[in-house]
Amino acid sequence: MNESPIEDIISVEGVSKSFGSFKALENITLKIPKGKIFGLLGPNGAGKTTLIRILTGITGPDKGSVMIGGNERKIGQIGYLPEERGLYRKMKVWDQALYLTQLKGLSETEAIANLKPWFERMDMVSWRKKPVESLSKGMQQRLQFVITVASNPEILILDEPFSGFDPINAEQLKQEILRLKSEGTTIALSTHNMSSVEELCSHVCLINKGEIILNDSLESIKSSFSKSIFEVSFIGSQVAFANSIGFQFEIVDMKEENGKTKALIKSHGKVDPNDLLSALIRNLTVKSFSEVLPSMNDIFIDLVNGEKEKVTA
Repeated sequence: MNESPIEDIISVEGVSKSFGSFKALENITLKIPKGKIFGLLGPNGAGKTTLIRILTGITGPDKGSVMIGGNERKIGQIGYLPEERGLYRKMKVWDQALYLTQLKGLSETEAIANLKPWFERMDMVSWRKKPVESLSKGMQQRLQFVITVASNPEILILDEPFSGFDPINAEQLKQEILRLKSEGTTIALSTHNMSSVEELCSHVCLINKGEIILNDSLESIKSSFSKSIFEVSFIGSQVAFANSIGFQFEIVDMKEENGKTKALIKSHGKVDPNDLLSALIRNLTVKSFSEVLPSMNDIFIDLVNGEKEKVTA
C-alpha cells in the first residue's frame, strides 16, 4: 500500500528581501511539510531571522510569496518564539502570560485553562507571582516558550529556543517539542545547536549569504555526505579481517577488547556496504556493522567553509 504524500503547510516561492544595497535573501524557495520538525540553519547573518520575520508576517518580501496552508495567515495559527526577549520586565509572570496569550485571540477563561497545565508541566507554578525582571535568562526563555505554545498554534517557529538553558532544561524542552510534534504541530526550528537538529529534525534547510545551499531530508543529507567510513566489531583473526577488506580500505583504528576486535575503516572510493559485509562474514564472526555518517555539525562547517573558499578563490 502506497503511503500518502506529505502535505506542505508552508510554501515559500521566490522570496527576496533587501535592506538598502544589502541583499538579505535572494530567491528563496522552500516548503515546510505539515506535522514535521524543519531545521532552518545558517551562520550568523545568513538571512534566517529575515526569513522568519517574513514567515510570521512581521515584514514583507520585496519579491515572491508565502502561503500558509494554502491561505493567508490567521491569528493564532503561528506561534513565534524570537531569540530576543520580548517581556515586560515589571509585570508578574502569571499576569504577563495571561495578557500575551489573550492577544492571540483567546478569552481570559481559555487562556487560564491553557496556561495552567503548561505552568505545571514546566515547573513554573512557584514563580508565577514573581516580577519578570527577577527571572534568570533560562526562566525568561521558559516563560516565553509557554506563552508561545499556550494558544495551541498549528505552526511553531522557534528561533534559538535552547539559548540560556542548562542541559537538564534543554532536554525538557526537547521532549516538549517532540510531544507537540506527535500531536500534529508543525515546527520550524532555527538553531546553532547541531546535536538538537539531529535529534529533532526530519528536514533541514541551510542558508548562507541569503541563499539556500542545502535543502533536503536529514537522512538524505547525511547519506549524500557519506565518506564511506565503517565501524566493524568482529571475532576472529585481524589478519583475516585485513585480507577480507583488501586494498580498497584503509584501517583508521583497531583495538581488541573482551575477546572482540573493533575496527574503523575508510574506503578509498564508493563502496556497497552489502558487498563489504558479505566479504567479512565469509571469514569472520561479525558482531556489529555500521556506516559512520558525518554529523550535521561537520556538514555545516564543510559547506559554509566551502562557500567562503568560492568567494576568496
